[in-house]
Amino acid sequence: MVKFLKPNKVVVLLQGRFAGRKAVIVRSFGDGTRDRPYGHCLIVGIAKYPKKVIRKDSAKKTAKKSRVKAFIKLVNYNHIMPTRYTLDVDLKDIVSTDVL
Repeated sequence: MVKFLKPNKVVVLLQGRFAGRKAVIVRSFGDGTRDRPYGHCLIVGIAKYPKKVIRKDSAKKTAKKSRVKAFIKLVNYNHIMPTRYTLDVDLKDIVSTDVL
């Protein structure tokens, strides 16, 4: 079987609290591990997108609306949908399973 869920692939989450959110695969575990004996991957995504800023907003409100919140999660392959896009940033050095 061809492995198409490779690192730096952009995916959309289908299940759970972050359903519909975009994420990027950092590391994939196709054969599983001892704790999770199924195919899964470590993903990093955007939990809270920035809101639209209008001209009459104050600087404080503009700063608050411009914030982006991220999440890190281990997800089953069945709960993600890959897209045709890839990210050209190497996240392996920044994110690892030890963070969880």
